[in-house]
Amino acid sequence: MTLAAADQERFAAMGLTTRLVVGMEIHVELATRSKMWTSSPNVAHASFQDAEPNTLTSPVVIGMPGTLPVMNKRAAEMSIMVGLALNCAIARRCHWDRKSYYYPDLPKNYQISQYEEPICGEGYLDIPVDPDRPEGACKRIRITRAHLEEDAGKLMHEAPGGLAIDHSIVDLNRAGTPLLEIVTEPDFGSAEEAVTFSVMLRDLCRHLGVTQGIMQRGHIRFEPNINVVIEKEGQTYKTPIAEIKNLNSFRAVKGSIEHEYVRQVEQWLEDGRVMSAGAKSTRGWDDNKQVTLLQREKEDAHDYRYFPDPDLVDLVVDEAWLDTIRGSMPRPLGEREASWRAAGVGSSEVRQLLDDPGLARLFDEVVGLGVAPKRALSLLLNAGLKWANEYGVSLGDHLSAAQVAGIDGLLSAEKLGSSGAEKLVAALLDPEGGHDGGEPEAVAERLNLLQVSDSGALEAHVDEVLADARNAKAVEDIRGGKDKAVGALLGQIMKKTGGAANPKVVRDLIFGRLRS
Repeated sequence: MTLAAADQERFAAMGLTTRLVVGMEIHVELATRSKMWTSSPNVAHASFQDAEPNTLTSPVVIGMPGTLPVMNKRAAEMSIMVGLALNCAIARRCHWDRKSYYYPDLPKNYQISQYEEPICGEGYLDIPVDPDRPEGACKRIRITRAHLEEDAGKLMHEAPGGLAIDHSIVDLNRAGTPLLEIVTEPDFGSAEEAVTFSVMLRDLCRHLGVTQGIMQRGHIRFEPNINVVIEKEGQTYKTPIAEIKNLNSFRAVKGSIEHEYVRQVEQWLEDGRVMSAGAKSTRGWDDNKQVTLLQREKEDAHDYRYFPDPDLVDLVVDEAWLDTIRGSMPRPLGEREASWRAAGVGSSEVRQLLDDPGLARLFDEVVGLGVAPKRALSLLLNAGLKWANEYGVSLGDHLSAAQVAGIDGLLSAEKLGSSGAEKLVAALLDPEGGHDGGEPEAVAERLNLLQVSDSGALEAHVDEVLADARNAKAVEDIRGGKDKAVGALLGQIMKKTGGAANPKVVRDLIFGRLRS
């Protein structure tokens, strides 16, 4: 029984019928090279993610007098890509609004956003009712809108390294980062559904290449809006909505929703407070204590004094531009996942491919070159990921599909053994090895990794091992029909040849000598 089900039973024993209602707001930092309104580098891009604090600012970001914003076209394109993937209606014209509020991480005291005319209108994403059976029944989650804006800076209450300070500090590197806010209808009836949607949305955005999607860096932040419908003695009550801010893990999404469900019902039992104008609150999540904490009563839209930005013209999306964006999008993620499963890729391997878009792209390209899916996965997930992690490089960026197919060809032709294949992958991925981009067979030959399959070249080693008195028992066992005894002799010959001998040829030579 889930935690939520147990709580429902507890409340039912009190004569209450309860129903959880959740909508989601998701903030996606777009991985453009520059910021939303200026050419300053974008901290959400891999090239600049480790920049020192407050080094990625500009007069536009901090709102200096006389500065004018210039829209980042690529950010708009990325937003449209997400909208198309979410089956959203794309606005043909939208204008920019100023959302005014004072906070130390917003030096301009306003945020350029879209209020009345979002770039992406209504859409949907279908999620599996059972995440373990993605091919089964689905539930449709409606998308209300997705609008493009800029992120604020990052306010910190302890110094880097966790040192205590008696004041707050701000890093404005994040200020001005293109931010796509996706808003759903309140269609989630459980924490599990919200998590399933969140995972799928992150996979989709990373698959499109619009974000790195590193949760720990805040590239995607989730904000569930939660309330509970309570029925008692024929009367229906709705608890006030609570918005949980800035969740950066799926565990936090699940935990905060489950906690808030219980908290709201218990709060209603205590004071009877129900949904009304101005009753919405903003809460934070304490991951250590697994509780939500009140931050403030939620502002209404009029509190932000939205008005059109006078420095920006409308964004116009014509059909030609929209067609160009459509043509640049990768194959839909659902189709790719279905093709992987149809090819016999297991659920755990599918999850690895979904978690690493570069790996997934490389896998598809390798299979496209004719390599059997399971053989491709074996190379990529075993030797490939092992050495990519060892060297701190991206497998998808440092190993080409042609190289992987070449290694598979050497294995099929028995020119390379499994041990040699791993060493070859390591050599090709080693940033200091000098083999980057090398042709696999040529690199293997330089490194003496190619198998020796010439029986004439191996006979002397076989005869030497068979003549060794220390191997007399193994020799007799093989003559007596005990095939397993060949392993000890094979190991000695492999050692003498530096692992270059073809094991199959060696086995045939041994059996030929002892059983002919």
